[in-house]
Amino acid sequence: MNNETLKIFDDNKKTLGVATREEVHTKGLWHETFQCWIISHEENKTYIHLQVRSPFKKDWPNLLDITAAGHLLEHESIKDGVRELKEEIGLDVPFESLIPLEVVRYCVKKGSFIDNEFAHVFLLENNQPFDDYHLQHEEVSGMVKVKFEDFKELFLGNKTKIEIQGFTYNEESLKEKIHHFVSKDQFVPHSFNYYEKIIQLIDNKIS
Repeated sequence: MNNETLKIFDDNKKTLGVATREEVHTKGLWHETFQCWIISHEENKTYIHLQVRSPFKKDWPNLLDITAAGHLLEHESIKDGVRELKEEIGLDVPFESLIPLEVVRYCVKKGSFIDNEFAHVFLLENNQPFDDYHLQHEEVSGMVKVKFEDFKELFLGNKTKIEIQGFTYNEESLKEKIHHFVSKDQFVPHSFNYYEKIIQLIDNKIS
């Protein structure tokens, strides 16, 4: 995977060429990613769906994260990003069903790992049964949903814990239902500004 090649850019999004994924993250080169947040509507409530990262992931294992996301490879267009939905959570949808939100400048650093992204962020409404997700276990070990209002209040600092429900797969690959409370430290540590931005973008679409 580290030998995959990605298009690289300057900080004004002018194309510079290509580099391997490893080079991109060691040198902090700007590159493109696809992100999709899924929501559903149940009993007049909006829920946001989150993936549970696999325990085998090198970065931030077992934490809650964007519904589906990934890098756009050198030969891929933004439309090709829908493959992440199919690969990670088994959802086969046309690109046209996605609601474009914004291209978000995303930066995070963890030790020698530097991630500078132009993230193409989308929203998808999916009211199919929650258990219909089929997960790529090397990447995703579970799916949960949370009321969007609770998610918003958590990252705006008005709540310290929120209720999640969903399922995970245990070490024997058996599906287990989960229903408990989580705090911010159980989410991938995207910057506060990132979560604040995503909340604003989704809020604008569902209000």
